[in-house]
Amino acid sequence: MRIAIASDHAALSMKAELREWLVENGHEVADLGPESGDSVDYPDFGYKLASVVADGTAERGIALCGSGIGISMSVNRNPDVRCALVSEPLSAALAREHNDANCLAMGARLTGMDMAKACVTAFLETEFAGGRHQRRVDKLSNPS
Repeated sequence: MRIAIASDHAALSMKAELREWLVENGHEVADLGPESGDSVDYPDFGYKLASVVADGTAERGIALCGSGIGISMSVNRNPDVRCALVSEPLSAALAREHNDANCLAMGARLTGMDMAKACVTAFLETEFAGGRHQRRVDKLSNPS
């Protein structure tokens, strides 16, 4: 699967470890930055992630910051992206199954690495159920 991953400075080490783990598991991963631990603004990286998911360059996105809150808000500014902030695998699976989430957000200061990997696994392995959920998902991009 083609996956894009981005973070802010607070989640740099989690991003690096997840990127390596995803590549080891056969995924094509685009690291959208940042490259150093220098302080950055999470919206810049959230917008960049949303853009490549929205245009189809990446099939899924993983957004990381200290809490996951700020970067998820920035990713969700794009109407073609549905980013779910999660901290455990059931929420990650339900975000895919019921909401067709195409991005996952997590907080590096709040979520341990083993839990983060479990969330990503659930997110990548769960299919969208469609059916009764489709009309609701459609409304997320077209609120009128």
